[in-house]
Amino acid sequence: MTDATAPGAARPRVVQTVLDTTDPRGLAEFYRELLGMTYRPGDEPPAPGEPDARGDDWLVLRGDGLWPLAFQKVLQITPPTWPEPAVPQQLHLDMTVPDGDTLDAERDRAVALGARLLLDRRDDPDEPLYVFADPAGHPFCIFVG
Repeated sequence: MTDATAPGAARPRVVQTVLDTTDPRGLAEFYRELLGMTYRPGDEPPAPGEPDARGDDWLVLRGDGLWPLAFQKVLQITPPTWPEPAVPQQLHLDMTVPDGDTLDAERDRAVALGARLLLDRRDDPDEPLYVFADPAGHPFCIFVG
């Protein structure tokens, strides 16, 4: 048996974050636009009029310097109610921007793409941020960092 704390010991590694959604293509498109990511080869949207077989089950987005995001089809999802405690966040994505002007521009862009603003802490002197829900209800934060 190998000691997992020994130098060089094999360990699992996280390869992507998976978001459950009733609409994999729709949620993938939201994050593709928001983060400037691209589809894993073979996961791209089909040509107009063609069926979207890949988009009805599982899709992966990748980006330079970004952790891959995967989108998994579920029949039903109960969106988090954060900040109300009835249904906790369970998971959320943190994203940074370099300054307040960019923060405001990204707030506007996220909302235009379909995000819903949950918390406005733009005026916090220590950590200006916005918390949003994506179109499927998953929370995410954009802050100056």
